[in-house]
Amino acid sequence: METMEFDVVFIGAGPAGYTGAIRAAQLGMRVACVEKEPKLGGTCLRVGCIPSKTLLDATEKLVLARDHLAPIGVKCSGVSADIPTMMARKNKVVETLSGGIAGLFKKNKVTHVTGTATFKSSTELLVQSSPQAVTLKARHFIIATGSVPIELPDLPFDGRVIINSDQAIALEKVPAQMVVVGSGAIGLELSSVWRRLGADVTVLELFPSVLPGSDEEMARLMERAMKEQGLKFHFNSQARGLRREKNQLFVRYSTKVADRPDEEGELPADVVLVAVGRRAFTGDLGLQNIGVKTDTRGRIEVDGHFRTSIENIFAVGDVIAGPMLAHKAEEDAVACVERIAGGAGHVDYNTIPFVVYTSPELAWVGRTQEQLKAAGVDFKIGKFRFAANSRAICMNDTFGLVKILADAKTDRVLGVHILGPQASSLIAEAVMAMAMGASSEDIARTCHAHPTLPEALREAALGVDGRTINA
Repeated sequence: METMEFDVVFIGAGPAGYTGAIRAAQLGMRVACVEKEPKLGGTCLRVGCIPSKTLLDATEKLVLARDHLAPIGVKCSGVSADIPTMMARKNKVVETLSGGIAGLFKKNKVTHVTGTATFKSSTELLVQSSPQAVTLKARHFIIATGSVPIELPDLPFDGRVIINSDQAIALEKVPAQMVVVGSGAIGLELSSVWRRLGADVTVLELFPSVLPGSDEEMARLMERAMKEQGLKFHFNSQARGLRREKNQLFVRYSTKVADRPDEEGELPADVVLVAVGRRAFTGDLGLQNIGVKTDTRGRIEVDGHFRTSIENIFAVGDVIAGPMLAHKAEEDAVACVERIAGGAGHVDYNTIPFVVYTSPELAWVGRTQEQLKAAGVDFKIGKFRFAANSRAICMNDTFGLVKILADAKTDRVLGVHILGPQASSLIAEAVMAMAMGASSEDIARTCHAHPTLPEALREAALGVDGRTINA
């Protein structure tokens, strides 16, 4: 059996693994990255962020051409979806980006090892791949194996009728009736895709509103927008399993009603998408055999430097506590290797942006209005609606608003919430402002080009002090 030696070995080639491996190589380390799948990029690139956003973009353009161009003087006829072409393009995007990572590995002299990894000891990793295996020895190992969809006991995945998000991006035809369990980001995004393509979509949500944990005002507006697009919702509702009657399937559910027994109901379904979150995935790494500790949720326990209970083994991304976001995982990995190299890697978890890529998009950074109230923080609010933004009016895309929350005494920005066109891009300015400790006055006094969508952010900042100009 061949043995190879490195300074750092990453396990997993998702956003954390491949980004961290490249950064480690830039810092002069001998680096290997182990990935069990044939394509590099992890869940995010292969079956998550990238393919889902490709389908979201395609279906958004479909609806735009079919329903929204005529009022601005662009007439389209015969607009329809070509599912095979749409899926083929999605696959091509994945292939292109995965191949790009392979090219970056080659450029940075990162050794790519394909296979399934298991720790033999704290300094040796066995990687098994057909027809042979290899042993990797390293001074440091960094676990970046990501997460997998959570499965419900009453709705176990079968990949055909009861599916997870990985499978929801690869359906070969549009289901007539789709039931989605969960209205988080993944649930809403994939509901949007299949609703736009013609499915009758009903969402079951355990909590009282969409996007639990987000700013409540924004969640209410998002719910309104989704309902206008044809999605149906049952809140305070829990899926209880399937009932089959001849050739028809029904999802059984119960709904909590105040001061009354739960109400029982059923929904017809051709496909049931379970999107209730994700859990850390460590596979068959053999962590218990070498003493790596995990918490009650299966996440690897780490200290402030990403170090596990074993001194030379680290963990980053979805396998540790914190938001399960690709960009958070990347930041973890870079900070981890920079610390290993003797630097001062740092991640500010208060300025990690969150994005829901529906239409309208929702993006936020920092704390919500409800969180600030619960913490007893005295704050001020500035708002500006896209209906008064000249560029949004030019684009005929005016639903939503920008909301800025700032400390009442210091004026420091504590949270920014954007629902509307291109929110995923607009949030970057807010992240930068918060990372630099900016005040709402700083944003308000920064010149923004006219006419642009970012002017809405400036107007909201002006609104914190009650001096909005264009509303």
